[in-house]
Amino acid sequence: MEPKGSQLRRREGLGEEQQKGVCGEGNIKTHRTPDLVQWTRHMEAVKTQFLEQAQRQLAELLDRAMWEAMQAYPQQVRPVPSTAPDTTSETRELPHAKRKVFITRKSLLDELMEVQHFRTIYHMFIAGLCVLIISTLAIDFIDEGRLMLEFDLLVFSFGQLPLALMTWVPMFLSTLLVPYQTLWLWARPRAGGTWMLGAGLGCVLLAGHAAMLCVLPVHIAVKHQLPPASRCVLVFEQVRFLMKSYSFLRETVPRILCVRGEPFHSCPGKGISAPSFSSYLYFLFCPTLIYRETYPRTPSIRWNYVAKNFTQALACILYACFILGRLCVPVFANMSREPFSTRALLLSVLHATGPGIFMLLLIFFAFLHCWLNAFAEMLRFGDRMFYRDWWNSTSFSNYYRTWNVVVHDWLYSYVYQDWLWLLGRRARGAAMLAVFLVSAVVHEYIFCFVLGFFYPVMLMLFLVVGGLLNFTMNDRHTGPAWNILMWTLLFLGQGIQVSLYCQEWYARRHCPLPQTTFWGLVTPRSWSCHP
Repeated sequence: MEPKGSQLRRREGLGEEQQKGVCGEGNIKTHRTPDLVQWTRHMEAVKTQFLEQAQRQLAELLDRAMWEAMQAYPQQVRPVPSTAPDTTSETRELPHAKRKVFITRKSLLDELMEVQHFRTIYHMFIAGLCVLIISTLAIDFIDEGRLMLEFDLLVFSFGQLPLALMTWVPMFLSTLLVPYQTLWLWARPRAGGTWMLGAGLGCVLLAGHAAMLCVLPVHIAVKHQLPPASRCVLVFEQVRFLMKSYSFLRETVPRILCVRGEPFHSCPGKGISAPSFSSYLYFLFCPTLIYRETYPRTPSIRWNYVAKNFTQALACILYACFILGRLCVPVFANMSREPFSTRALLLSVLHATGPGIFMLLLIFFAFLHCWLNAFAEMLRFGDRMFYRDWWNSTSFSNYYRTWNVVVHDWLYSYVYQDWLWLLGRRARGAAMLAVFLVSAVVHEYIFCFVLGFFYPVMLMLFLVVGGLLNFTMNDRHTGPAWNILMWTLLFLGQGIQVSLYCQEWYARRHCPLPQTTFWGLVTPRSWSCHP
């Protein structure tokens, strides 16, 4: 039997060892606690990022599924009951036509702005604007000895803006009254020669309306030598009114006229009612080019959101003026005074790639996001998909579809699908070529109207180069390398546009024509101008 003293000493030794063990474990916990806290924070951040990404992808997947389902729904053929008292009120659609379906959804950038990482990129662009303003003030203070923030380019670009706005009034009134009145003339009951007289009068009104929209803005711009920004107001409204008038008549006329091939007596036209004037008035201001009698509406108006978008659009205009004034004007103002050479042209194109891509991003953000979202919010217009994720495109065909959804919907509905209806489903290549031709001609016309001279850079880049890239860089190509290639070509294309248009702008001012001739107006002057 062990003596009590030995037991006591053994217990004391065990107590000391246990105490040392406890102290050692405490030291381990003390050293491991910071690592555990950092690991916990890291896991929380990973969890938050994963949930945000999963929520965004799930919302995009559901929106796409809903859109595809609603796109397929109107294609179903609904038989008309034989006991229907009036078959003339039936809506007749073109065979195999896919109608644009509007649903309530937010713009993609508004969804992305909810993610902190994407907001940081937006803050970087704001910081860039602040740096440009600070650098401008600093250079003026060093050179002039005073702080002077000049807005000469902005004031020049928006010169004679009141005249442009006054010209807009008759353009708007003509679009408001003529197409709607023409539809009422065509919707009258077909009795004797009265309907033929009304239909002829409607055609005359439409011809006068189209002529007025085409001639009046051009006449005012040329006669009064409007500057570029004021011309932008007129040409954009001119094209918008023409497209909206066509969409309104294209969507409503098939309801009141006989389908080709049916006998005249089977469509007497009785009981047919034209759409309400309020729906047409709403269509003229809402941010879409596809007419519908009703659109999805939001419950209320967020006026702070409207003010925010208008402020951002104004900031983008100032940003563009700073870029042109600081990065383009000093380079191209005196370039036309030097002999034309391939080396100088190549250097100018490479120099203009940065300002060109900035201008592209600013135009996209100012117009397709800020301006359209501001009007959509004021009118409670629910469908805010004015663009898709074009920046992720790996093919130019996808880029053209997602860059400007508003215009793409119009071209797809009234050029591509109508072309297929006329020529058959096998003429897809011809229909796509027709879309490119219409889009390229309109883009070139806009550039010609705004700048005041004909220099078909946009026509060649859009129709020739863009058409080839559309068929070569198609949707079969995926992967990061193709996205990098697309952005590289966008950089080069924007550099070519900015460089050539700026050179021609200054060449026409340094080398005016002694006598105005047709060939002198359409021949690029930057190739031979050496004052």
